[in-house]
Amino acid sequence: MSIGGKENPESARIIARNRRASHDYVLEETLVCGISLLGSEVKALRNSQVSFEEAYARIDGGEVWLLNLHIPEYQGASYMNHEPRRARKLLVKKRELAKLITRVEQKGKTLVPLRIMFNTRGLVKVEIAVGMGKQAHDKRESIHKREAQRDMDRQMGRRR
Repeated sequence: MSIGGKENPESARIIARNRRASHDYVLEETLVCGISLLGSEVKALRNSQVSFEEAYARIDGGEVWLLNLHIPEYQGASYMNHEPRRARKLLVKKRELAKLITRVEQKGKTLVPLRIMFNTRGLVKVEIAVGMGKQAHDKRESIHKREAQRDMDRQMGRRR
């Protein structure tokens, strides 16, 4: 389910995915938004150099900020390089921001970055989701379901 926007994530070139997001969080709604970057950061992203480890988004002062996203320094940027873990502003429309604020104000909800991509026009976009942290027993349950689905798929493959 998407909050809003016309961006189609399937038609974009994906730079990186946050694989731990679906394991650590119950994801509810997604939103594709722009991100304010420096030139050396875009160059590093073109080389697919990014790490989602410990990355999260926060609403602060009526703006959405992406924190702890690690984009390493670009080697060819000389002295005009960027700080790898700086806070980056996410570009969201006011209407979508209002929806995000109402959902995140609920207890236990947070904004989780799912993936970074280049859209068809070459702009960098970030897909974020409203999520709630999973407990250990929820994680075990989802692992059991995934393994059961794999076993069923294997059995169906043998019958063909």
